[in-house]
Amino acid sequence: MERSLLLETIKSSCPNITYLNLSDVGFSTQLLEIIGNLQKLQFLTLWYNYDMEYEPEILVMQFAKLLPLTLQYLDLRFSELDTYLDILLNNCYAPLKYLLIDNLNNEEKVKALIEFCIRKRSLNYVGVEEGLNFDDNIKKEVEEYVTLISCEQIVVNC
Repeated sequence: MERSLLLETIKSSCPNITYLNLSDVGFSTQLLEIIGNLQKLQFLTLWYNYDMEYEPEILVMQFAKLLPLTLQYLDLRFSELDTYLDILLNNCYAPLKYLLIDNLNNEEKVKALIEFCIRKRSLNYVGVEEGLNFDDNIKKEVEEYVTLISCEQIVVNC
């Protein structure tokens, strides 16, 4: 109840937010409405967002399309959203410069990341939480388009 009230307050009273860090908030249509209303948002962190409503693929697609064109930094570590990274990147129009994720553990994620880099040409760094301990061929393939670093190396100064 308190989280829902907090989200409603953000939606109605804080349209000029540029930095938003939300943890333990269910990934819902209410959250989508809030993100869609924050047209000046530059930095977004969503941690521990595990309570996906029905049809998570559709919600992730809608979320990606709602991300504001001002968004530069997106941190999806420790979030169920990381599971759907391919859907998110395939539908994202925001010119992300920094993306923080848990891992690059499947071909769909790798392919979507490369396609996003080619399409947007804005992504500079991908921070990987689970270290850079994955297949060297994947690492080489991805690093043709973007720099892979550990998440701890990405610092936001705002």
